[in-house]
This record gives sequence, C-alpha cells and structure tokens, in this order.
Amino acid sequence: QAKECNGVKVPIDTSRPNPNEVEFDNLYLDMNGIIHPCTHPEDKPAPKNEDEMMVAIFEYIDRIFNIVRPRRLLYMAIDGVAPRAKMNQQRSRRFRASKEGMEAAEEKQKIRQEILAKGGFLPPEEVKERFDSNCITPGTEFMDNLAKCLRYYIADRLNSDPGWKNLTVILSDASAPGEGEHKIMDYIRRQRAQPNHDPNTHHCLCGADADLIMLGLATHEPNFTIIREEFKPNKPKPCALCNQMGHEVKDCQGLPREKQGKHDQFADTLPVSEQEFIFIRLCVLREYLERELTMASLPFTFDFERSVDDWVFMCFFVGNDFLPHLPSLEIREGAIDRLVNIYKNVVHKTGGYLTESGFVNLQRVQMIMLAVGEVEDSIFKKRKDDDDNFKRRQKEKRKRLKRDQPSFIPGGQFSPQALGNRSSPQAICNPRQAAFEMRMHERQNSTTSASPNTSLTPDGSPSLGGGGIKRKPEDSDSEPEPEDNIRLWETGWKQRYYKNKFDVDASDEKFRRKVVQSYVEGLCWVLRYYYQGCASWNWYYPFHYAPFASDFEGIADMPSDFEKGSKPFKPLEQLMGVFPAASGNFLPPTWRKLMTDPESSIIDFYPEDFAIDLNGKKYAWQGVALLPFVDERRLRAALEEVYPDLTPEESRRNSLGGDVLFVGKHHPLCDFIVEQYKTKNTEPVDIPPELCHGIQGKLTLNDNAVLPDQVVESPVPMLRDLTQNSAVSISFKDPQFAEDFVFKATVLPGAKKPAPVLKPGDWEKTNNDGRPWRPQLGFNRDRKPVHLDQSAFRTLGHTMPRERGMPGMYPNAMPLGAYGSPYARPLLGGQQQIPKLLSNLRPQESWRGPTPLFQQTPQRTAGAAPLLAWNRMLQSPNQFQPAQYQGLGPMGYPQRPEDRMDRGRQVGTPSVLHP
Repeated sequence: QAKECNGVKVPIDTSRPNPNEVEFDNLYLDMNGIIHPCTHPEDKPAPKNEDEMMVAIFEYIDRIFNIVRPRRLLYMAIDGVAPRAKMNQQRSRRFRASKEGMEAAEEKQKIRQEILAKGGFLPPEEVKERFDSNCITPGTEFMDNLAKCLRYYIADRLNSDPGWKNLTVILSDASAPGEGEHKIMDYIRRQRAQPNHDPNTHHCLCGADADLIMLGLATHEPNFTIIREEFKPNKPKPCALCNQMGHEVKDCQGLPREKQGKHDQFADTLPVSEQEFIFIRLCVLREYLERELTMASLPFTFDFERSVDDWVFMCFFVGNDFLPHLPSLEIREGAIDRLVNIYKNVVHKTGGYLTESGFVNLQRVQMIMLAVGEVEDSIFKKRKDDDDNFKRRQKEKRKRLKRDQPSFIPGGQFSPQALGNRSSPQAICNPRQAAFEMRMHERQNSTTSASPNTSLTPDGSPSLGGGGIKRKPEDSDSEPEPEDNIRLWETGWKQRYYKNKFDVDASDEKFRRKVVQSYVEGLCWVLRYYYQGCASWNWYYPFHYAPFASDFEGIADMPSDFEKGSKPFKPLEQLMGVFPAASGNFLPPTWRKLMTDPESSIIDFYPEDFAIDLNGKKYAWQGVALLPFVDERRLRAALEEVYPDLTPEESRRNSLGGDVLFVGKHHPLCDFIVEQYKTKNTEPVDIPPELCHGIQGKLTLNDNAVLPDQVVESPVPMLRDLTQNSAVSISFKDPQFAEDFVFKATVLPGAKKPAPVLKPGDWEKTNNDGRPWRPQLGFNRDRKPVHLDQSAFRTLGHTMPRERGMPGMYPNAMPLGAYGSPYARPLLGGQQQIPKLLSNLRPQESWRGPTPLFQQTPQRTAGAAPLLAWNRMLQSPNQFQPAQYQGLGPMGYPQRPEDRMDRGRQVGTPSVLHP
C-alpha cells in the first residue's frame, strides 16, 4: 500500500522484490470484475461521474499491480461479444437488474411519501441520475470510452513507473469477441503450444468468478495463482432514505438522528478500509485433489492430470454459466463429494477416463449419470427432511429469543452501556421528562400486551367485551413459504416436474430425449469451451430447466459435433439480444424503437414484465427468469431495415476489433515495432520471441497507435495529456492453428512440480482447534512476524485514538511491516513518517521516471485509506536476492536466476493466502 508523507502519496517502487516472497511472471486481469465494483461500489459512495469511475479503475489496477508485480506480461481482458450460450444468461441478468432497479426506486418513493405524510424527517432527495450498470456491455459508448482511457493509462504507466520498464502489456478491449477470462485462457493455450514457451511460467489471474478456479486447473500449468478480493459478509450499509446505519429502507421510520458524543459527525459514516485481497494457490488445491482422486487397483494406468479434467467436468453438473444444474445436485448439499464418490466407484467399470483434452466419452458419462439417477429419490427425500429440520430449529430459536428478550429497555441517556467503555458518561439532563417518557412507554407496552381476548376502547383503555383481535400474520412464527407444486419428495415427482416445467407429459419419451440431447450437447460444448476454445458461437441450450440424471439413458450414441465456421454477433446486435427496453437509450434511436414500438416484428423479445419461477428456492434472485429466447433469424431480419441508419461512429462501435500490444522505450521489442511503423509495413509480421520473453504472435500496424514523441491525449479532463511519450502500441494476434487442431491438456515437458506444501494435519477438517480459520500472510510459512511485548500494547492502547465504528482494540493499527522486518516500529497517533527513511523507498541507481500523472491530481476522499500507523521499514538486504535477469537463456529471452524456480517452495499451508 502506498505510504503518505505530509499529505503526499509516495509511489510504490514495484521494480523491487515482491514483499509476498514470490515472483510472478504474468498477470491477467479479468477486467469486468474490476469495472463493476469501481462504477457502482457497495461499500462506499459511488463515483459522481464517468471520469471519477475511470480514475477509480486506474487506482484499482495499480493496487493489484503493486501486490503482484509481474515481470514479463500484463494482460487486460474486457468482456467482448459472448457466445450465444452465454448471451441467454446475460439477457436474464440484465432484464432482472432493470426490473429490480425500477421496483426498488418505486418502493423507495412510496416509503418516502408515507414517512413524510406521517411527519417524519428525511434529508432532501439528491437529484442524481441512476447509473445503469447495463452499459457495461460491448458496443456501448461507455465501453468505447473505457478502452480509450485504458490506452492512456497503459501509456502513462509505461512512461513513468519503473515496475513497468520491461513489461509487455496486451489490452483486449470489448471490441475483441469473447468473454474476458476465456480470451485469457485462449492466449495461455496458444502460447503453451509454441516451442519457445517457458513451462515454468508463474501465472497470476485476477478475478472473483469461481469458474476461474476450473479454468486455471484446465491449463495444467504447475504455477497458477488466482488473486481476488477477500469476501466479507454483512458489511454495514446506510439506509437509502435517511442515510443512517442500522436499518434497511423498508424499516425506515424517518426519525431525525440524535447527536451522540463529541465526534458524532462521524457516527454514521461508513468505516473506510482498504480492500483486502487473497491468493488462491492452485498447486495447493491440486495437492488436495491428488489425495482425493488417487485410486488403487485400476484396470488402467492412473493419470492424475486426466482425473483433474474429469473432476472439472463433473463440477459442470452442479452449475455453470451455460446450463441449469441438475435438480438432484445442489452444491450446498455436498454434490461434488457425492459425484467424486460415485466416480471412484464406477470408474473401475468404465475402462478409462470420462474426458480427454476437452472431448467427452459419453458412454462412460452415462454410467456416472445413471448411478446418480439411482439415488435421486433418496436425495429429494433427504433434502425435504433437512429443510423441515432447519425450519423447526429456526422456529424454536425465534421463540427462545422472544422469551429471553427483556420487556423494556430504557433508551437515550439511560440506555445500558457496554462494560469496559472508556468514554466518559454523559451528564444527565432533564431527568423528570425522561422518567415520564419511560413510564408512558411502560404503560403502552403493558396495554398492548393485554390478553388477546380484550379489545381496546377509543380512549385506549382495555375493554373486556368479547370481540377478540385476530392475530396478524406478521406476528406469527412461521414465514410465508413459496408454493411448491412439484413436491420432489413425493411419489410421481418426475411426472409433475415435466408437466409443470415443460408443459408436457412425462410419458412423452420423444420430448424427454430431446431435452436430454440438448443437455448432453451442452456438456460437450462447455468442456470444449474450457479446453479448446469456442466450438460454436451459435449453439445454446433452448430450455429453462434441466432433465433428471435418471433420464440420461442411451446417450452414448448421441451426436456431439458442432457446426464449423460460425461467427459471433456484432456488438450492437448483441445489445439487441440482451438488453431490456429500459436500457434502450444505449442503442441508436431507430434500433431502440424496435424494442418499444407495438408494431415491431420483434416486440415479443422485450416483455415489460416477466415471471420468475422460484423453482424450489426461497429468494427471487435464486429463481429462473422465464424470458422468451431470442430467435436469431427474426432478429437479424428486423435489423436489416435499420442498419442504414447507423452513423459512422456507431458503425465503428459495431465492428469487431482485436488485441493491442504496448511496450515502453526500454523494452527489447520497442525498436522492432518502431521500425515497422517507419517502413510502413502493412503485412503481418511475427514477433521475434527472443525479444519478448518467448511470447509469439503476429503484429500489424494500428491506425490509432500510441507512438513515441507523439502526444497521447487524455480522455479524462482531470488528467493531463502525455506530452513526452516514449511508449508504442501495435495490433497483436495470437498464434493461429488449424480448425481441427487439439490443444493437449497435459503438463508440458520441462515443467517442475512445485514442492509439496500440505502436512498430515492439513487433511484433518478440525485442525484449527475450533478457532475461525484465517489465511496466512505471504507465501513463506516460516516468516517471523514483528513481536510487541505487553508494555508496547499498553502504550498503543493509551496513545492511539479509537474512531467510532472501527472494530478492534487498535482500530488505527495497520498490518505489520510489509517485509516482516524485525526493525519495523509503530508510529503513534498522528506522528508523520520520518523523511530520512523515505529516501530508501527507491534505490538511487534504479530506473525511474516522473510520478504518474493521475497520482499528481487531488485524490478522492471517498474510500481513501487512513494514514498508515505502521512505518514499514524495508527488509535487510540479506533476506532477498533482487530479481535480476542474468542474461539470455537458451531460447534467447531473459531468464531468471536458477533459484527463481524455488520461489514457490517456501509457502504456507492453506490454499488461500493474504498478500
């Protein structure tokens, strides 16, 4: 984290060794996981405009870069046009987001009017345009502007940051088709197939999606790490009406906030804290899987890599972005463990593995699925029993809490205070009035808790005349449950399921086979997508629900081939396929009209309202949005009439683009690229691998290139133009292969297996003595943390102010020194960093440039980290060897020192680590 001295942020020198005691070669950013939290954050005030959003994205990338510090490649991938199979999920998400946003706004307005009508107090409404997150879709002006801003950011960093000095940067923006994470995987696959690829490359992928774990395993790279935000549940959020903490909009009473204490102006501000990140080390997960999947006495040779591929494939049954999960397999019910146990029992009969390099053996899959089908009935009955037991326990808990709750708790100045609270008690003021209010409150409580058979007279006194009060449903202990017409736990569940979900008879064998065939095609398509790339841009699963495992009979002879030569949608066409009419403002006017005009030939694609089937779940977000599927032929026919209305700018946004490669002036490839522009070579040229860390591909001149000695204009008004640019960009294309080429899912020759990390105690589920599990800091389990004795803790307790709302005994105390140095010492209170020490932050002989431009501008206060209370001293030189490149290796590109391969061996026990 950047330190601050006299109000000025001191940039971090990322060219120095990584403080996590590991060196990464390549960093891949799944940008959509960065764009969403920066544009509409949940834990801090949202940016006021698009410019602030861009700066927030820049700061987020900087934070990740400071942690990971890649030495060879930075690959930024933004979601482009997705395959049709994914577009159905995108359509569902965007229609839901639009519907929920409108419903929330209406509910908020309704409650606001009710509170004001009762005389409640609410702050005035902010006149603020609601940010429609649907604009984070390829083809919109927002995504086009984001690509321009990232080009500026990359050029700025290559010019000014020493950590970027020898880095190759590839930007795959929203104009390049494909999902961000799959563009990254495609790049890794194609580089692995090159003769110059280093099999011991250490990859780090940033993203929060769970499927990144599966994709990382599918590469079979020995050193693959995922970095993601640490999820912290139940973060406090202020009420959207009164901006006070402690309640939601629906519970808002419109009460003015009472002043409490001297520094009360901070009482309801969100506790500002720096986002923390965790590493997920896939080599440690592979150790767990190796122990879990190893089988003895097989009729064929055991191959761990093949069994990992089978495990990834089985996880698709539990859920993925392209297919609904099977009704009998719920991840929270241990479905993955169940599948692994069935797999280990059945694999002896199958005669081999389920998959090979992304291709499925359906005959063997059929045996697994029918084995699941045999226990389907018992799974449904156990689910019902577990659900009933849970409801019973919850009901008993509510009754117990109601019984133990005190009938009256005084408030205000007489309210109970927590023991050990050091703040001085408030002076009692107007005690008679307070006592009168307490008596009235007690009388009111005793009146309302009178016998249920008594009714109240108009003056408030209880009347003993008959007429009992009917108990309100909200007072009852049982919550309203959604109606379940399927009743999977009762006999006849299969007939009811097909009748309710598909509106066909379960005896209609032909239809059931059609559903199963589509699902089997989907399984083959998804596995191919993960291991070989997109098999078909047009294929999709045409139903909202999945079949049962017991229906997978006779699937061995089902065809699983896909049409070749299919093409992705164009960006504006995809917008028409996934947007609701409410987001039509991102489309050209005549295109928008097709969504709203009652006479439009495709008006049925854009329902204003739609049903959500809870499908046995409790909450709407878990249900199935019953939207009509888009007919591609009808959509294209309707768009033919409005294509001529596109402006040149809209036509440009509607075209498919490619990747762009950036390097700085110190990069060996820089002169080669500049020479291409000087000779105006229009033909694609191969990258010399010895100049670019073994990266291969084709380079072609770019029309909107960043060129040396040319001004790079800033697309963000608050940031200055780059007038002394020395970076250069050029179009990049991955190595191409024949359409029927198969990328082998194996560990490459020459790859060194990381040293094992897990110890016998790590296999036990209760090896933490009942304490909550915490990730360890850094990759070295033997690192010694700084130690403070009891007197030091007492000093901290007396000296450091405790801010309201900040948890912990020492709320201002930040983590210990980044290098675990025994010389790190705490700073007290508002003590400033010692200027003399700051000269050590960057070695004098290191290459350096001016401070990055957007760090020179005033920083936003929202979400800013508090002044660090620990002075992180640099570690002593004998603890680290600098990551120097000692010369050119056998392939002709810079190699790391021999001990570099040992960097991952000093590692910690769990597979999730704090940077």
